[in-house]
Amino acid sequence: MTKWKFNVIGAALVLSGTFTTWAAAHNPSNVGSLDDGQINAEVREAITQHRDLGAPNQIYVQTRDHVVFLSGWVYNSLSADNAIEIAGKVPGVTRVVSTIAVDK
Repeated sequence: MTKWKFNVIGAALVLSGTFTTWAAAHNPSNVGSLDDGQINAEVREAITQHRDLGAPNQIYVQTRDHVVFLSGWVYNSLSADNAIEIAGKVPGVTRVVSTIAVDK
């Protein structure tokens, strides 16, 4: 009888953990609830709203697993730093990786 109790309690604990994890993963208020496509679009939009990052600069954005990858080139290091900061402030972004080159 004791073994049966432990099996039932163990199953209940596993199921409660599973449901809690599922609820957290499907909660739209979570920062990670945005998908990569939405994050990518929002980062691009945020960058285009800054005049110093416009043409002739060329900044490309790719997002994978909430990590934003910036590439391309800009005319000064301040613009590169600004692009990284802007991308990092977009909701859902967990990290920004930049290979932006400065054209001298």
